[in-house]
Amino acid sequence: MHQTSYRPLSYRDLLQAMNIEEEEFARFSRIMGMLEKEGEIVRTRRDKFGIPEKMNLIRGVISLNQRGYGILTPDDPNLSEIFIYGRNLNGAMHQDKVMARIYQRNGGGMRPEGEVIRALNRANKRLVGRLEKGRQSTQVIPDDSRQIYPINVKVPPKMKVKNCDKVLVEITRWPDKDKHPEGKIIEVLGSKGQPGLDVLVIIKKHGLEEKFPAAVIEEARKKAQPVKDQDLKGRLDLRQLKMVTIDGEDAKDLDDAVSIEKTGQGYKLGVHIADVSHYVTEGSRLDKEASARATSVYLVEKVLPMLPPELSNDICSLNVREDRLAMSCIMDINNRGQVIDYRLAKSVINVRERMTYTAVNNILVAQDAETKKRYRELVPDFHLMQELAQILRAERLQRGALDFDFPEAKVIVDENSVPIEIKRVERGPGEMLIEDFMIKANEVVAEHVFRQEIPILFRVHAKPDSEAVAKLNHVLAIFGLKFDAEKIEPKVFQKVLAQIKGHPGEKTISLTMLRSMKHARYISQALGHFGLASKYYCHFTSPIRRYPDLIVHRILKDMLEGKMNKKKVEKLHQILPPQGEHATLKEIKAEEAERDLLDIKKAQYMHQFVGEEFSARISSVLAFGFFVELENTVEGLVHISSIEDDYYEFNDQTLSLIGTHRGRKFAIGDQVRVLLSRVDVEDAKIDFELIDKG
Repeated sequence: MHQTSYRPLSYRDLLQAMNIEEEEFARFSRIMGMLEKEGEIVRTRRDKFGIPEKMNLIRGVISLNQRGYGILTPDDPNLSEIFIYGRNLNGAMHQDKVMARIYQRNGGGMRPEGEVIRALNRANKRLVGRLEKGRQSTQVIPDDSRQIYPINVKVPPKMKVKNCDKVLVEITRWPDKDKHPEGKIIEVLGSKGQPGLDVLVIIKKHGLEEKFPAAVIEEARKKAQPVKDQDLKGRLDLRQLKMVTIDGEDAKDLDDAVSIEKTGQGYKLGVHIADVSHYVTEGSRLDKEASARATSVYLVEKVLPMLPPELSNDICSLNVREDRLAMSCIMDINNRGQVIDYRLAKSVINVRERMTYTAVNNILVAQDAETKKRYRELVPDFHLMQELAQILRAERLQRGALDFDFPEAKVIVDENSVPIEIKRVERGPGEMLIEDFMIKANEVVAEHVFRQEIPILFRVHAKPDSEAVAKLNHVLAIFGLKFDAEKIEPKVFQKVLAQIKGHPGEKTISLTMLRSMKHARYISQALGHFGLASKYYCHFTSPIRRYPDLIVHRILKDMLEGKMNKKKVEKLHQILPPQGEHATLKEIKAEEAERDLLDIKKAQYMHQFVGEEFSARISSVLAFGFFVELENTVEGLVHISSIEDDYYEFNDQTLSLIGTHRGRKFAIGDQVRVLLSRVDVEDAKIDFELIDKG
């Protein structure tokens, strides 16, 4: 039997093969154009079309490094990441959706190499940067160093803008292999040092939305009505059940409540989540706005919510002693932390108390008499919750879950947004038990939907690739540790975390391990969560601030109401992949924005201490110096040029700096005494000089 090879077809070939009349050609062309734009088909040089997978082409999102190269994360989670040299980017920009071709498959755990064929979807049509006026041209240098192309602009004669001002530029011509992008300035944000500029720059830089359209606000106000009797139809009435919310003091969007009882077999844990889907209906203005934002963003003292405050802080928030609509996951859990039975239901609830982490920790740890007296009716429940949380955590660790216990930094600002204090925040039992309960509810919901063979957005965390593991092993070897690169399993990583507990290099090793892992993603395949060692995992517990959770609620509600038919399943298969990809990218942007502003606020706070001395610990060592961390979590660089007692060389085998004459050594974990010499607030860079070691 003769077997033909794969051959791309022309428009005319397709028309003839599909028996399409000439008058339908225009409509057909539009469809082909849409498919080409999405990368579903590829136009060849002879104006023919082919399917990417048949042509060794891969679609994915590219992340650029400030050094000029890119890493492509394929849409297909089963494919490995692809390394792309700067010369092969062909005008691709950071976070663009691109089509790429692999031209070299490297062995030994190294990533394959490829080249970008073309950009399918541009991620950043607007960028924030610094205006630089030159003799020959004027450019905007993007604030984000991963946006590696300067943008050529022309300043309108009437525009009031000075050299080095921060501006928002809209790209009018995209870069290609030989040309920089072009753009137009659409907003002058301000000059260096201007009050409030830092937050504005972060919002614009990351493409975040600060204000809601008037129509969306109006729709939210209409939806924010008290719970009525007709809303309770078909709902489980849990208003008499003793439940509480536990959040930070400044939280306003309370989307989860918990309840607990002791049973003969163990515990009955209730996780009750605000039923946002009742108020944000699919296809509404509210829904479209929430989908576009995809997540709430927390910027030190400012919140950019996914939903208008009329919903997020009011009717959707589980406010104390008010009837609220919820989605409840009620689990029977035995003494080994195993779920032996569960019930998922639409419910109506009434929260008994609005607890804070501080209050719960005062009860469970500090044994504060006044706090225990105030909440005496609930004190036994909190002890029961802690008891169950410890069982759940032990069960999770037993299967290999990773617990990176990094202290967080909280910046306290005054009424003018000036930082006045940086607090090192440690997790207490209050924070941990809520985390444990939410993880368990997410696992139960994810597995339930999976078993029903219904599409859903899973929260997937892939295992590290071989190249990342090789780099990690290099760092571990310095501390006398190593694991088998052939056995990349959560338990192997967990064992290392246990071995380094209390070690001077604990944070460095933990961070290196964390960076070796891929970012978690929202996809419609149940590929598991490596960090949690979960086979099935989704996000169900925060629909006020995460759009994927809202999607899960809608799917679950259709299942509970018997409305999940074949047509809806087919639609979910179509819409979930792009929704998951969008939510993932928006989440990454939000995380970067939060981290960038936190770093800027830290720099602002430290500026007042220039010239003062501090005790610090070396957190990482590089060829050009070492980074140190202060007790308040602030990090800064001690450049090698400032260490004047010897000539130091970098030893990449031990990750240390060693003096060539005196043999003095600086390594990760060493205690040093440093002087704060310089703070660049705008770029959030902090420089120290070494005073003495130890």
